[in-house]
Amino acid sequence: MVNIRMATVNDLIEMQQCNLWCLPENYQMKYYFYHILSWPQLLWVAEDFDGRIVGYVLAKMEEDETKPPHGHITSLAVLRTHRKRGIATALMRRSQIEMHEVFGAEYVSLHVRKSNRAAYHLYNETLKYKINDVERGYYADGEDAYDMRCTFGDEKKEGGDNDVKGLGAGLEKGGAVRLGMGIFSILYLFNQQRGTYHHLSGLVLGSGVSYLACCHTSRFPLPANQVDPFSLLSRL
Repeated sequence: MVNIRMATVNDLIEMQQCNLWCLPENYQMKYYFYHILSWPQLLWVAEDFDGRIVGYVLAKMEEDETKPPHGHITSLAVLRTHRKRGIATALMRRSQIEMHEVFGAEYVSLHVRKSNRAAYHLYNETLKYKINDVERGYYADGEDAYDMRCTFGDEKKEGGDNDVKGLGAGLEKGGAVRLGMGIFSILYLFNQQRGTYHHLSGLVLGSGVSYLACCHTSRFPLPANQVDPFSLLSRL
């Protein structure tokens, strides 16, 4: 039995390990931190019954203001022992839902090796991606890549507070959710390693749909044995 859930900062090391086992395209840990601090809703993992990470999707929102808002799949991997179970499809769909409904993405893009027929079949046949372009010599070994895109439907949720897409886009523009989730993730990782837990205050925004996790260090000073988040951020 495999559980599909949103990734936390504690999953990053296992996600990187899964990437090293499965793919030739690898990333430094700071790149995983960059994703989870900026777009925590877009990182999802597949967790086995024993708590081991057996698959992940690493995704982001592109920040090119000259184009419509859109997401990008940075990396997708599932351990060979857990393939052919629909795990990759489930991970992709969860991330795509968040892109569309939280960040207001109109489409999502990705790159795939021309020789990777299994991945191409997943994207093209199952997830309905279409080839947008061919990028010559995209990969480090000189292999070409298909630039593929999947355009989301035009359906919208109507009515004030039920418009989750609009609310999520507004919060993203303000940057509040990204900052709150980032500080939460870093504090949790480092304080848990020290055997302590920091009390976080929750603030329900507007309609109560979005949750902002913030550390009010000015009102609730950190104990001496805990990490100050801002000094930690300056060291990244």
